[in-house]
Amino acid sequence: MLNLPRYSDLPLNKGDPFRSAWGLYGKDDQLGFLNRLTDEVVLEAAKEIKTGTRISLNWPMDAQGDIPFFGRQTFHKNVYPKPPRIVNDDTWTFNTQSSSQWDGLRHFGYQKEAKFYNGVTMDDIHGKACSNVNGIHAWSERGIVGRGVLLDYHSWCLANNISYEPFKTGSIPLTHLKAVAEFQGVDFKFGDILIIRSGYMAAYSTLQHAELESLSKVIPPTFSGIEQSEEVLEWIWDNFSAVAGDQPSFECWPSQQPFLLHEVLLAGWGCPIGELFDLEALAGQCKKLGRYSFFVTSEVCNVPGGVASPPNILAIF
Repeated sequence: MLNLPRYSDLPLNKGDPFRSAWGLYGKDDQLGFLNRLTDEVVLEAAKEIKTGTRISLNWPMDAQGDIPFFGRQTFHKNVYPKPPRIVNDDTWTFNTQSSSQWDGLRHFGYQKEAKFYNGVTMDDIHGKACSNVNGIHAWSERGIVGRGVLLDYHSWCLANNISYEPFKTGSIPLTHLKAVAEFQGVDFKFGDILIIRSGYMAAYSTLQHAELESLSKVIPPTFSGIEQSEEVLEWIWDNFSAVAGDQPSFECWPSQQPFLLHEVLLAGWGCPIGELFDLEALAGQCKKLGRYSFFVTSEVCNVPGGVASPPNILAIF
């Protein structure tokens, strides 16, 4: 947190996009908020490991079957024998964002300015130079590793008779998230990995194929998620190294404000956004223990120039 500018000081440079922090870690930086996960922060986070119990947050790669949202491609697996030996190989073809994922820094830019983190342009990515700048591979070098904190918004809503409809455009207010943290007795530490269980997965599991197919045809898709507000952005800026949830978009979709969290988090700050994390088992373990913090280890795929990646993520208690 040394020399961290105040949120009110953003953008750092005159003429840069809304609330951006370009150049904070150098003009060529590709780690963004992951710079907050210093060796000291990770070492302190390791103290969360008490029992060795491990919980996966990875939804199956083929969980959305033949109807992924946002028009993304389905997962295909081909297992084939290699006679005469008793051997099998397999090939997988999939969109990195059709199941649990980390959005990388090539995924979403500032829409008006048409620029990604640290000013990278579409031409930098797709032009003749064939640069791998802002690729997901940069995050694979040290992983996304630290102290995770679950805010179980879904359970809090049920306990307080608050309605939540994950497949309709709607916002989860910051006041609610802070109330959940207080209810759970959670204290945040700088550099925490914020994980929010909205209830999307619980609702998804109850729907029939025809219902999901109908929802997948809604254009633009509608999902409830974190509210778009400067208060939310300041809260994230002051506390976290990455954010994630169980919804397809993390934030309310479509946006209810002139800006999107994706723009500022990814393109402005280089903050990883996790989506479609399966948090059902994690929520059960946290409730059982009465403890909502844990050690997180996530290793993205080392794909030079990749846009996103399955998280390959575990919570360890």
